[in-house]
Amino acid sequence: MEHKNIQVNQNDALIIIDVQNDFCPGGALAVTGGDSIIEPINQIMSLFNNIILSQDWHPAEHKSFASNHIDMNPFETVDLHYGNQILWPNHCISGTVGADFHSNLNSKKANAIIRKGYNPEIDSYSTFFENDRQSSTGLAGYLDHLKIKRIFLTGLVFEYCVGFSAIDGVNLGYEVILINDAIGCFRNQDHEPMTAKLNELKVKQTSFKNLYN
Repeated sequence: MEHKNIQVNQNDALIIIDVQNDFCPGGALAVTGGDSIIEPINQIMSLFNNIILSQDWHPAEHKSFASNHIDMNPFETVDLHYGNQILWPNHCISGTVGADFHSNLNSKKANAIIRKGYNPEIDSYSTFFENDRQSSTGLAGYLDHLKIKRIFLTGLVFEYCVGFSAIDGVNLGYEVILINDAIGCFRNQDHEPMTAKLNELKVKQTSFKNLYN
């Protein structure tokens, strides 16, 4: 259920997750309609004083890439030292066009950029922690320095980076609000389990339209 009476205040933060070329149409790991959330996100930025972008930033030899495993294909799984890992097509390789923010995203409005996934041994879905659940990205420290207690999440994609960011945010004590119509989805087999988990945690949801009413 979407909350219609949420007002953004000056101590809130907007976290825009992985709106990068490789996750948009034509990219290596494209989300259908992934670029359709960019204009709403650009408008939402005008409501916030604190804007943070996350950016997938992988080395070419990253262990989450199927190409770095013998006889393995994208979307198969493998056991790594921190647990089960989905293997992905090569994407968001640091310094490439695919890793760049989409050109239509007003990225210059951001106060900070959090890069994740640059350790070749560990993938990183959440904007707070790498997938070993121990290595911090530094986001929590940044938010705490600014005394931010409430975060609004947008970006790509719901089932992984957005969803895991929401889970970690709640577990770290933040009030987490998803802006549903500014979040892209794969709508794959992980969609319903992530939805159930976020409902269990009572993560709030709103929409771009509601924030402007």
